[in-house]
Amino acid sequence: MTMPTIDTHHLDRRSLHERIAADLRDEIMSGDLTPGTPLPSTAQLKVRFDAANATIQKALQILKDERLVVGRAGAAVTVREHRQQTMRPAAYMAPAAPGEPYRWLTEAEKLGTRASSTLLDVAEVRPPADVSAALRLSDGDTAVLRHQVLSVDDEPVELVKSYYPPAIARGTAIVEKRKIRGGTPALLTELGFPPRLSTDRVSARVPTQEQYQSLELPSDLPVLRTLRVVYSDHDLPIEVTVMVKAGHLHEVQYDVTAD
Repeated sequence: MTMPTIDTHHLDRRSLHERIAADLRDEIMSGDLTPGTPLPSTAQLKVRFDAANATIQKALQILKDERLVVGRAGAAVTVREHRQQTMRPAAYMAPAAPGEPYRWLTEAEKLGTRASSTLLDVAEVRPPADVSAALRLSDGDTAVLRHQVLSVDDEPVELVKSYYPPAIARGTAIVEKRKIRGGTPALLTELGFPPRLSTDRVSARVPTQEQYQSLELPSDLPVLRTLRVVYSDHDLPIEVTVMVKAGHLHEVQYDVTAD
């Protein structure tokens, strides 16, 4: 029997400790290694991966730097609690009830975490091309930007840039550098632009310099970038948000029902 030819151009050229970290990372993300449980011992990992002790330790250090596991030399290394978050976009679209916090905060707290948001900037800017197209702006038109970072248990987890048509935002709390009680969905509803439909485009990308620094990423692991367009009545785009999350800490869940 003739053995298939292996294309050497497609061999995994990463160092062995990076490949070991990648396999263990996948098992953590998929739930095979659950939060609070110890990883296999160094001796077991050495046998499994046919690797030296130093190589195993370098792989474990990568996972520690990524905040996926905790442990010290001579002690068991365990998977960190509450590291992987499943984001459910459908849960955040509806406006919060009067007087209630923004729904992202309340949904995150349901997972047993402490969530917070920090407003970094509010300005009228020329948005990126994909945002401009989604808002149906003409060349050179501006949009109102609200730029914030979301944190869980005091660690930054998501960089958020929300853009609004000036015709809707000017003269409202959207242009003020302060938090909006209940979030912008509640305010837009009060202004007569209730969110009716939200569409997401999700892509995996290498982080930009800003994303790398703001999210305190340990390496150039991919980030999840979501371009969300929110429409009101008459198919009117009222908000376009670019959300960036650390790819090794998050997954996105969409619930689709059959017609």
